[in-house]
Amino acid sequence: MELGPLLIEKPETRRRSLRGAWVVILVLLLAAAGVAVYFLQPSEAPRPTGRRGIDPSRPTPVVVAPAKTGDIKIYLNGLGSVTPLKTVTVRSRVDGELVRVAFTEGQVVKAGDVLAEIDPRAYRAQLVQAEGQMARDQALLANARIDLERYRGLFAQDSIAKQQVDTQEALVRQYEGTVKFDQGQIDNAKLQLLYSTITAPISGRLGLRLVDAGNIVRASDANGLVVITQLQPIAAVFTIPQDSLPEVLKRLRAGVPLPVEAYDREQKAKLATGKLLTADNQIDPTTGTIKLKAQFPNEDGNLFPNQFVNLRLQLDTLRGATLVPSSAVQRGAQGAFVYVLKDDRTVALRPVKTGTSEGENVAIDSGVSPGEIVVVDGSDRLRDGAKAEVPDAASRAAAAEGSGKGGKGERRRKSGE
Repeated sequence: MELGPLLIEKPETRRRSLRGAWVVILVLLLAAAGVAVYFLQPSEAPRPTGRRGIDPSRPTPVVVAPAKTGDIKIYLNGLGSVTPLKTVTVRSRVDGELVRVAFTEGQVVKAGDVLAEIDPRAYRAQLVQAEGQMARDQALLANARIDLERYRGLFAQDSIAKQQVDTQEALVRQYEGTVKFDQGQIDNAKLQLLYSTITAPISGRLGLRLVDAGNIVRASDANGLVVITQLQPIAAVFTIPQDSLPEVLKRLRAGVPLPVEAYDREQKAKLATGKLLTADNQIDPTTGTIKLKAQFPNEDGNLFPNQFVNLRLQLDTLRGATLVPSSAVQRGAQGAFVYVLKDDRTVALRPVKTGTSEGENVAIDSGVSPGEIVVVDGSDRLRDGAKAEVPDAASRAAAAEGSGKGGKGERRRKSGE
C-alpha cells in the first residue's frame, strides 16, 4: 500500500512568514506614532479678539435713543375669568306637553320674548270651569241678599222672628266668601294659562336647547328648557396681591373711577375696556390675594362667559418720570443696567433701578438722567468703555433698501431657476 506525499512545512518558509508579520506590526506602530505627533503638537495661538470674536479696536454699530421725561401709568396685573352678571335657567311653571319651541339656539333675546308654549287647552278648561262656578255662586248671593231685605222688612212689621233674619245674614256672608274663593280660582286659572306661554325673564344670549317639542315637561324638572346668559354688560373677576388692596380701596372710597383693560391669554390683543366695580370682603389666606370685580360694556361681544383673560387695573399715573425704551435695559449678575453713549463715542455701563413699565417704555428711578443717550440695539456686543458707531438715518435707509433689493433679486433668481 503506497502513501501519498506528506505536506511538511519547511523552516525557511516559517521564517519568512514571521518576518512579514513583524514588518506589518512595525508599519502600524510607526503610523500610530505619526498620528499622535500630529494631533498632540501645539497649535498657533489665536489672535486676541474682543467679546464674541469682535475686534475691540473696531467700533460696534448700535442703535440709540434718548432718555426722556414723561408720564407713565401704574398698573396692577391679574389673571381672571369672565363672569356674566345674570344667568337664568328657563323652566316651565306648569305641567304639560311642549307644543312649540319659538327660539333658535344662540339667539339673542330681550326680556319678554316668547320662547316656548305648553299645551294650554287643559288650563283654558279650568278657567271656564272656575268662571262657571263663580257665576253660579254670584246668583246664589244675589238671591240671598234679596231674601235678607225681605226678611228685614217682615221683621220690622213684627211678622217673623229675629233669628230668621240673623240666619239669612249669615247665609249672605257665606255666599260672599264663596264668591271670593271663586275669584281666586279664576285668577289662578288665568295665571296657569299665562304660564303655558314661556317667555324670557332677562335679556341675553340663549344656549343650546335642552328639550324638544313633543316632550312632556313638568315644573319640577331640574334641567329646564334653555339657559339665558346676559352678555351686555358683562363682568370679570380677577385677583391682586393683598398688599395692593389699601390703594385700591382708598380710590374706591373716594369715588375715583379705576379703568380696567382685558387682554387675551398672550397679553397681546386688548379685548375690552371697563371699570372696577368692587372688591371682595375677604382675603384668601392660602394665596394672599383678594378678588376684584370689573364690568365691561362688551358691545362688540369679545368677552364670553368663563373665558380666561389677563386684566390690567390702572391704579395711578406717575408724572414726570424718566423713561427709556424697554430694550435698553439689560439684566446681569449685578442687576439691571444700560449702556450710555458718551460724547467720545464710547459706552459706559450704568447700573439702574427700574420702576413701572408700560408698553415699550420703562421708568428709571435712578441711574439715568433725561437727555442721556442709551443703547437700545447692539448691547450684546458691547462692554464697558467699548467704542460704538451710530449709523445715521440715511445709512440705515440705504442699508434697508439694499437689503430689500437683494431679497427681490434673490427671489427673481429663484423664480428663474
